[in-house]
Amino acid sequence: MARPRSFDRDHVLHAAERQFRTTGYNGTSVDDISAATGMGRGSLYATFDGKHGVLLQTMAVYFDRLAQGVPRALAGPDDGAMERLHGYLLRAVHGVPLAADVPPAPDRAAAACFAAKMALEVGASDSEVKRLANDCFSVLMTAVADCVRAAQRNGDIDPDADPDGLAYLLLTIVRGTDVIGAYGHSPARLTSIAESAFALLPRPRDH
Repeated sequence: MARPRSFDRDHVLHAAERQFRTTGYNGTSVDDISAATGMGRGSLYATFDGKHGVLLQTMAVYFDRLAQGVPRALAGPDDGAMERLHGYLLRAVHGVPLAADVPPAPDRAAAACFAAKMALEVGASDSEVKRLANDCFSVLMTAVADCVRAAQRNGDIDPDADPDGLAYLLLTIVRGTDVIGAYGHSPARLTSIAESAFALLPRPRDH
């Protein structure tokens, strides 16, 4: 089947991401992707080399979106760093937003970090998925750690604390929020987790 004239690569990959989020990699067939994206099987194979190719390119597009959005949200003047960290934790209550050109995730489980979801499902046996997932984590890690350093420079976080260690702690809590949210716990419970995580940030000793 020929590629449709209205083919929009990013939209197709955004729709595929939503499908993979909802049914997982192993639970998604080429026919599912075809239905979700509006592309025929032949076009999917010709353009992306099958389901695995769709996954890899979908993860690459997700990485690009992540690499632009999260660092931008966490960057800024030092005197606003604590507020940005707080906002980052609170946004995790609702999960990772999907691209603007596809419908919202059907439930909280489908709004979890896409890279983490794929890493857990197939990353142990797929080196390319593992690499892409690690790239996504590295972007988050760097952005959060840089924001922690900004808060330290402003005197809001203990200057002797390890910013990378705190970034790992916060990201672990954020990803754990995905899991708790997937079990159906309320936004109020997830907000409480976010607030507790924020309270764990070590303040300067004279505070």
